[in-house]
Amino acid sequence: ELKKQLAFDGALPFYRMALAGIAAGAVGGICGTPADIVLVRLQNDGALPAAQRRNYANAFDGLLRIGRAEGPRGLFKGAVPNVSRAMLMTGSQLCSYDGFKQLLQTTGWFGDGLGLHFSASLLSGFVATTITSPFDVVKTRVMNAGPQSPYRNMAQAMALIVREEGVRALYKGWLPSFTRMAPQTILTFIFLEQFRNVYWSSYATRNRVRYD
Repeated sequence: ELKKQLAFDGALPFYRMALAGIAAGAVGGICGTPADIVLVRLQNDGALPAAQRRNYANAFDGLLRIGRAEGPRGLFKGAVPNVSRAMLMTGSQLCSYDGFKQLLQTTGWFGDGLGLHFSASLLSGFVATTITSPFDVVKTRVMNAGPQSPYRNMAQAMALIVREEGVRALYKGWLPSFTRMAPQTILTFIFLEQFRNVYWSSYATRNRVRYD
């Protein structure tokens, strides 16, 4: 529906498609923040001493207890790095995917097919993981902190982590992140290419939508 609205003049240039993806990432980041907080805390609980564990019975119990103990704002702790990560992830995936497709086609080794889509999306996943990794680290630290959090905002949290642990700390967990991001990016773009073929051969042709 958003893409339809962005084709208001009968054209759907790349920058509008990228804008749609970034906007969708921002909305998803905001809506998903409460669930993300519960997920981060559930995953981290086992690493805490028994006396400090939150012991949420399930996701719904976690949401209710966070709301009671920390207020509504507690459910959106880490929203800024979470939304920033979602926007950067979507934007970097879209932009780098098309760029890698063009680059790979110039080598003469790839035609417009599954091999090209797989390779370009794998490289796109690498770029997206590298760009979003610092925001992932900050988001996890902020969400996992209790009411007495040492982090005031995203910039201060990032600066504190770098000062105390070095720049490499912002890329802790890069490999697990890539092993999660790569399959998601590959499947997303392979399905996108199939959908694009159907879209341009049916709806777009009938409605005379141009892709500039």
